[in-house]
Amino acid sequence: MFEATTILGYRGEMGGKKFALIGGDGQVTLGNCVVKANATKIRSLYHNQVLSGFAGSTADAFSLFDMFERILESKKGDLFKSVVDFSKEWRKDKYLRRLEAMMIVLNLDHIFILSGTGDVLEAEDNKIAAIGSGGNYALSAARALDHFAHLEPRKLVEESLKIAGDLCIYTNTNIKILEL
Repeated sequence: MFEATTILGYRGEMGGKKFALIGGDGQVTLGNCVVKANATKIRSLYHNQVLSGFAGSTADAFSLFDMFERILESKKGDLFKSVVDFSKEWRKDKYLRRLEAMMIVLNLDHIFILSGTGDVLEAEDNKIAAIGSGGNYALSAARALDHFAHLEPRKLVEESLKIAGDLCIYTNTNIKILEL
């Protein structure tokens, strides 16, 4: 388990319109000290058609973002083909295989978790995915809110991350959200 951050991806349809959002907290922890409270761990990729967020080392994340974006460009934005090729490259690269990092990538149709071992995991419901030390808190909150509350997607992501921030010491409530 990472002792850092919470990232939550959420996609679906509301009122006949597809949506995709990703949110993350801003806390950076070094040992037992919070060194930054407003870091950005989410990005929009491929002409604002794909969203991504990371948990793990910041330096590693930038390498992963660059690699994924290069593959996404070569696949002309096809998210499914891109995650498969990304996984293959991750497993082959000696440096990347040792990274302790995870990513969520999503568009209007798919949501995936890319693990630090090169695995590609599609969210069970193809709707909600979370990573990081507060990921299970955010995932539980998001599933409950999705099932029982009728919130706007942005509000659901925000409230789920706030719950994670209240429970996880490696997550704060300085939340940033991107949406397609």
